[in-house]
Amino acid sequence: MIEVYSWATPNGHKVHIMLEECGLPYKVIPVDIGAGEQFDPKFLEISPNNKIPAIVDPVGPDGQPISLFESGAILVYLAAKTGKFLPASDRGKFETLQWLMFQMGGVGPMLGQAHHFRIYAPQKIDYAIERYTNEAKRLYAVMDKRLAKSTYIAGPEYSIADIAIFPWLRSWKNQGIDWNDYPHLKGWFDEIAARPAVQRGVEVLVDRRKPLTGDKEREILFGAKQYERR
Repeated sequence: MIEVYSWATPNGHKVHIMLEECGLPYKVIPVDIGAGEQFDPKFLEISPNNKIPAIVDPVGPDGQPISLFESGAILVYLAAKTGKFLPASDRGKFETLQWLMFQMGGVGPMLGQAHHFRIYAPQKIDYAIERYTNEAKRLYAVMDKRLAKSTYIAGPEYSIADIAIFPWLRSWKNQGIDWNDYPHLKGWFDEIAARPAVQRGVEVLVDRRKPLTGDKEREILFGAKQYERR
């Protein structure tokens, strides 16, 4: 049984969805990032960047346990382990991986900044809000254009690229998005949201997550605690 160290965030939900889609048995080990559990030395042994999610698979590629951090790497690993959601052909594989990298390098970081400055930042900085809201809209437009001519993000088949992107778009309101501006992307979003495995995946650990309201939690997530050398 794969151990999943995670929390109810978009990056966590990527892996929850993938495990559900693949039908792999897994055990969730909550890492409460608002309480600072991501800095626990035992967690840092498998996730040295102190970020969720991370996994431990007791039966790795050589039959020995393997631990992995970084959600994109975990998706690629699980796809290789199961032979699902990553094309076998070189062309299909690299077309999918480029869109996975688009999520890892663009969608996740930029929408995360939009969330931060629009919702969580203690001071409302107009320049930052405008910059990251506009970047969110630009990324949505890139995906909308892609889906005007492609059934799924990476091509004709559902893949890890779709699994990686979907959880980040669930907070579209917080990103300043109007779905009317992105009809092709909205159709894709609704289709993915209706998948039973996706519905199960996005519910993982939701009951444990609390609204970010206290100064202590903000300090842990956004303050000096993040930057201590460990």
